[in-house]
Amino acid sequence: MTGDRNTTDATTTAPGGATGAPGGHVDVEAATAATGPGPALIRTAAALRALDRRGERAVVMTMGALHAGHAALIRAARDRVGPDGQVVVTVFVNPLQFGAGEDLDRYPRTLDADLLVAAQERADVVFAPSAEEVYPGGEPQVRISAGPMGERLEGASRPGHFDGMLTVVAKLLHLTAPDLALYGEKDAQQLALIRRMARDLNFPVRIAGVPTVREPDGLALSSRNRYLSGPERVTALALSRALAAGREAGTAAAAGTEPAAGKPAPAGDRAPSATPGAPVPVPAPEPSTVPVADPDAVRSAARAVLDEAAERQPPLVTDYLALVGPSDFTEVPADHRGEAVLAVAARVGTTRLIDNIRLQFGATR
Repeated sequence: MTGDRNTTDATTTAPGGATGAPGGHVDVEAATAATGPGPALIRTAAALRALDRRGERAVVMTMGALHAGHAALIRAARDRVGPDGQVVVTVFVNPLQFGAGEDLDRYPRTLDADLLVAAQERADVVFAPSAEEVYPGGEPQVRISAGPMGERLEGASRPGHFDGMLTVVAKLLHLTAPDLALYGEKDAQQLALIRRMARDLNFPVRIAGVPTVREPDGLALSSRNRYLSGPERVTALALSRALAAGREAGTAAAAGTEPAAGKPAPAGDRAPSATPGAPVPVPAPEPSTVPVADPDAVRSAARAVLDEAAERQPPLVTDYLALVGPSDFTEVPADHRGEAVLAVAARVGTTRLIDNIRLQFGATR
């Protein structure tokens, strides 16, 4: 379920950095007057069931502390169901997703700001149940198992996380009864597992992915980004640089040319904290129809950027770099054709970040 650990303040990023507050954060009081009446706030499953339903219903599941990435999901939901449909945003901090060393009590609860973001993106309902409402008998004795895919990559780093995520997603799908559920592609493994669960267990819902929202310098948007110091942020840009380098190497292999040397981003795309001469990436694009080739070259080019960043101060500590199939998250072979996900996770200081892009090996049919 979409959410970021270690967020502590009560502000939220507005789409496009609106409202004029410093750093692109929402000034809640100023913006409330501009948005007018907001979505209905519902706390119980009974009240949600009693709600009049019109058109198609889309749900966006969050753990609150909404930022521009969440806003993009809500906006996409409204676009999908149209003005006559219904958009439900869930705000629930799921205790089952917090493992050892992840402090549930410190996770931010910013419901007033979340309601503002939901209003700005024309959501109809915010469903914000308590833990007792979602788990009336305490922690559930029967849970969803993520299976082998849930033990790879993110699952290996955070054991049990995906079991807790799928369990609450299943619960919320039952409680909200949507026709459509939307999730961010930044959490690619999560999205793949939700799609697999819906298919394997015959959930009557369509699952849709929404492209990753990026900051101007290419860093994937996350509420964790605010914890990066200036030097740490420069190091963290290696994630998107690595993905871009892998994509460029694959494109060059498909065209039979050499990849170009790393090019700096246009001046307008530089991170405010970047030091002069520091490498700043062109933001990694959404999947294109341009085919790539040679998975080994893709991995090698991406790995070279991460290795270079490991020598920086502060250093990048890579958790994993993987080129995997989008349906099972196993590594693709050297002769792979079709879609693949180039995924990376790394830590800078105390902040752990993830990112990915999708690549098409061989021409699309």
